[in-house]
Amino acid sequence: MHMNKDNDNDKKIISRTLDRLYDSKSSPNHGFVCLLVLYFVTTFIVSTSANALSEITIFGHSLPVYSFAGVFSAVANICVILLAVYYDKKGFLCALVVLLVQIPMILMGVIFRGNLSSLPGLFANLFAIITIILIYKNNKKISSYQNKVRDMAVTDIMTGIPNGFACDELIRALIKKNERFANVCIDLNGFKDINDTMGFEAGNIVLIEIASRLKQIADEGTSGTLDFVGRTSGDEFSLMIRNFSSEDQLKATLEKYDAAISQKLNVYECDFFISAAFGYTIFPDDGNTVDAIVSHSNTAMNEVKRVNSSNHFLRFTGDLLSTEKTLETESKIRAAIENDTIFFMLQPQFDLSHKLRGFEALARMKDEKGKIISPGEFIPVAEKVGLIDKVDGIVYKKAGKFIGDLIKQTGSNISLSINVSVRHLMKNDFLTEIDNLLMSSGIPPAQLEIEITESVMIESINKAMSRINTIHDMGIMIAIDDFGTGYSSLSYLNEFPANLLKIDKSFIDKLNTGDKSKQYVAGIISLGHTMGFDVISEGVEEEEQVDTLREIGCDLIQGYIWGKPLLPEDAGKLVKG
Repeated sequence: MHMNKDNDNDKKIISRTLDRLYDSKSSPNHGFVCLLVLYFVTTFIVSTSANALSEITIFGHSLPVYSFAGVFSAVANICVILLAVYYDKKGFLCALVVLLVQIPMILMGVIFRGNLSSLPGLFANLFAIITIILIYKNNKKISSYQNKVRDMAVTDIMTGIPNGFACDELIRALIKKNERFANVCIDLNGFKDINDTMGFEAGNIVLIEIASRLKQIADEGTSGTLDFVGRTSGDEFSLMIRNFSSEDQLKATLEKYDAAISQKLNVYECDFFISAAFGYTIFPDDGNTVDAIVSHSNTAMNEVKRVNSSNHFLRFTGDLLSTEKTLETESKIRAAIENDTIFFMLQPQFDLSHKLRGFEALARMKDEKGKIISPGEFIPVAEKVGLIDKVDGIVYKKAGKFIGDLIKQTGSNISLSINVSVRHLMKNDFLTEIDNLLMSSGIPPAQLEIEITESVMIESINKAMSRINTIHDMGIMIAIDDFGTGYSSLSYLNEFPANLLKIDKSFIDKLNTGDKSKQYVAGIISLGHTMGFDVISEGVEEEEQVDTLREIGCDLIQGYIWGKPLLPEDAGKLVKG
């Protein structure tokens, strides 16, 4: 009962906002009284003047008093009509009662006193009654429609729970009351894959079911806190939590919602196990405006999705933004693009007999003073602000021209590997860009390799697969980069038209630390060979690692042990011997 009462209070807060937005304030009570008094006064004047035989002089003309009865009768009828128009049911009932009471009084005057002059008043009352009934019915229709519009303004049409506007308005009200609360941004993981594989209708069913589960917990109050649930957009939900005594209790509430989301969900006879990322802020500690609270919660949620760990919850902290540093690095990247200070280095790849296979092109950058900026610093920012495709495009052209010229000079069979981000791969002109690269560089398609991160198979497999197949059909080699760090489906991996599997450096670092680590890498190599891929290990830095990789059947290695990233001239010397 307590939870329902509090939820009703939340709805009243939102309703008051709609009253302000629609400017639908009720008419003042004193107006109701004035109209009623005016009606009785004019009615009394009508009954008094109707039988008067005296005359009054106006501007030199004598007029009988009874001639004014019709005027005051019209004023009285206007009063009752205004009551029905402006005071809804209360005004209608009051007007109807006074009009109905008058009818027997008029009839008694006609029958017992022979006052036939009252008959026009009788018909006037009847017409007034018909008028206010029509007005009342019409007002009810308008009110019903307006209520629907009001509900639509604060309700998510698909799921039936409050929408983003309602959530923002409640946050604003809680801030005004200075009431401590947590705002939680919830984003479903892998929802795009459901839409891509099962269709939007199936996706809608999932959203409706998830919303129902969240709403049930909030309405029943089983979390032990006071909760308010809404859907803000797409597969994102908002959760406001109050009455928590500690952050541990807050996390216990989040775990309850997380457990509800993760329960098996059956759609079209297919079972789904949904997970979600939860990012949250606490007012007033983490923000004191609606924009700050919402954006900070969203930032924390995005960090949960980026890290992709087993911990689904993260509270916002200031270091998640690092806005100033990001803006500074972004400015340097834009300047480097404009001033042509993006350059490339080439890291050699060898087979286990130490024969050169080719090079991976690595993006490098100098600032305006000529200082080298670490790729670990500028590449994440370039990805974040949407400049990575421009940076990569410059590297493609420069490295492609160099390797193309080197192949023409030496007749070597070396390959050039270039990295492509998901964003870059999905650009409309990506295939044209690669085709132009082949033409301008002169590199044979079979000697160009495109490295695609394993995350493509998680995030965009259905959209990306046709594009990847087109690249493969062009004769270009494809490598799966950083393999082992994601969670690829083996069915996708089996369909992926790759030539090479790259084992991430993190596994090579642990290669000789224990038998389990060695067997894990051996398992990846065996899997790659079963799929028909060559396998290359990245980040090889020790001779013992080379020996182990040779023992467990690795095909290629890349790392500081046999080759650090080289400037173009040094890479040329390595090829020419």
